[in-house]
Amino acid sequence: MVLLKGSVKPEDQIGMVSMCRQLGKGPGGFYRPSLKNGAKLNLWMMSLGKNWDPTARSYGPTRPFDGAQALTIPDAFKMIAQTANSTASESPQINPDICIVNYYTNSGKLGLHQDKDESESSLTKGLPFISISIGDTAEFMFGDTRDKDQATKINLESGDVLILGGES
Repeated sequence: MVLLKGSVKPEDQIGMVSMCRQLGKGPGGFYRPSLKNGAKLNLWMMSLGKNWDPTARSYGPTRPFDGAQALTIPDAFKMIAQTANSTASESPQINPDICIVNYYTNSGKLGLHQDKDESESSLTKGLPFISISIGDTAEFMFGDTRDKDQATKINLESGDVLILGGES
């Protein structure tokens, strides 16, 4: 795990928010995902590059509920992830192909992050999970089990970049 505090400059954060707002309004934009049991997550989500399906727990080219194609990851987003990865490690340059944008309201939240749903080839290659935080400070939890008491908890502030996995 590598935490790059304040890595994303305020003007770049503003640009990212502006791009997300624009992309999120159209087809393939923000939606409120559901779990297998029908419960809605407490966030709004948009997938770029490939669509994440929380029900099937897999990635694909289209969203199953509306057939929307995954939107293209903006080059600016890729550049921020690539810069953070090269700052944090000596591993080869990455070319991000999946980006999940989560938008949280005042009551929004997301549970414990685990890589168990990532493909075996991604895990074998040691590809990193890169989280870019913009907005209010929030607690990020990750771990190998679903036990929140055993999870690592970190407060992420606006502009922070957290890198998990990879060769960092």
